[in-house]
Amino acid sequence: MLYRSFTRSDEINQAYNPMLGKDPQQVIGEYVRLSRETLAVLGDARTEQYGPTLAEHVDVFPAQQQRGGVPLHIFLHGGYWRACSSKEFAFVARQLVPAGITTLVVNYALCPQVSMSEIVRQARASVAWAWHNAEKLGGDRNNITVSGHSAGGHLVGMLLSTDWESEYGLPADVLKGAVAISGLFDLGPFPHSWLQPDLQLTEREVEQLSPLKLEPVYKVPVRLRLGALESDEFHRQSSTYLDHLGTRGVEVQCEAIPDTDHYTVLDEMYREGGVLAEDVLQLAGV
Repeated sequence: MLYRSFTRSDEINQAYNPMLGKDPQQVIGEYVRLSRETLAVLGDARTEQYGPTLAEHVDVFPAQQQRGGVPLHIFLHGGYWRACSSKEFAFVARQLVPAGITTLVVNYALCPQVSMSEIVRQARASVAWAWHNAEKLGGDRNNITVSGHSAGGHLVGMLLSTDWESEYGLPADVLKGAVAISGLFDLGPFPHSWLQPDLQLTEREVEQLSPLKLEPVYKVPVRLRLGALESDEFHRQSSTYLDHLGTRGVEVQCEAIPDTDHYTVLDEMYREGGVLAEDVLQLAGV
């Protein structure tokens, strides 16, 4: 067995490659189109460095309703840790900014230029930066939420397993809520997949960087979402993580959003009244 009941790499690829049968240019092109429409409404983002390398930056979309205690929301994009950037995902700010949430879309370095461990470090650094710079951002450091899609969903899980007090000197509850969308919480299949030449995962990294193998350090509300049309393995990843968090006292919900797949599920962040946008608004108390 390579992984669970899988005996061949092509079986793993079939279960975990949602781009099969799709045109990548069309899929990402739709994200680009939605982001252009968002920029036309919200205006261009302000780019801020959260780390020393060029890849370590966030695109900041300030809340339109400026008032005291503006919530901050951090979004981590997908791309299987090896593709995409923050620029394609500006559209996630479309509903949040008018509702009064300053939105930070995080960029990070990609495999194989850096390791998965380094990507996790950068994701954590972006949260620490947001907390330290909340006043500069016009936001409330005591109201930070996070979301992420696919590989970004994995990074959300890693943030939930971060000891913010002992490692960063931050409050244990630096995050007030999290939304993990189509997340990957068990890295076990990927060393046996088409991704391995880029990811170069070691056995140690699979153990240390799989949220399913880690304890949530501080129990904040978590929303697990995915497209109803996604593969059984994507559903299993979320349902298993649901059980993992639930048995550890985390207030967690899981929902498969009807008529959406791995990519169209993010429409629920862009459209008015979308499930994902509403999740963030509720967690932020807006």
